[in-house]
Amino acid sequence: MATNTTSNIAPLIMRVALGSVIFAHGAQKLFGWFGGYGFEGTMGYFTGTQGIPYIIALLVILGESLGALALILGFFTRFMAASMFVIMLGAMFLDHVQYGFFMDWFRNQKGEGIEFDILTFGLSLALVLTGAGAYSLDRLITKNYPKTSLIFCAASFKRIAE
Repeated sequence: MATNTTSNIAPLIMRVALGSVIFAHGAQKLFGWFGGYGFEGTMGYFTGTQGIPYIIALLVILGESLGALALILGFFTRFMAASMFVIMLGAMFLDHVQYGFFMDWFRNQKGEGIEFDILTFGLSLALVLTGAGAYSLDRLITKNYPKTSLIFCAASFKRIAE
């Protein structure tokens, strides 16, 4: 089941680290926080400059913002981590690979390299394999509803939240 996980603390550390960093990037895109361009500016860049379809651009923005929060909370962690992997794979090939390996720490190149992408891949894949770990909503769902389906888990969580 997608929400199965252990009480291990290592996935908690990985998902909070990955989710926090990705959320900051998503908040730039969605809200314009941290010097970002906000929803309209980001959408214009994705759909106009990059030629990405609107629905894909929307999913990237929501994945990096709301999906990152879900990852931090440990909610459908495997799906969220896999989503982060796919988003960064797209970013790597559309925007980063032409600048080499290193990020542009000293403003010596026109863009960012792939080192951030590789770290994201490692953390994402580890979370896909391990699940959310300790102190996660996935663990709470699995503990309270051990034999339920993914869809029933989502409906059950809604009832718990009410």
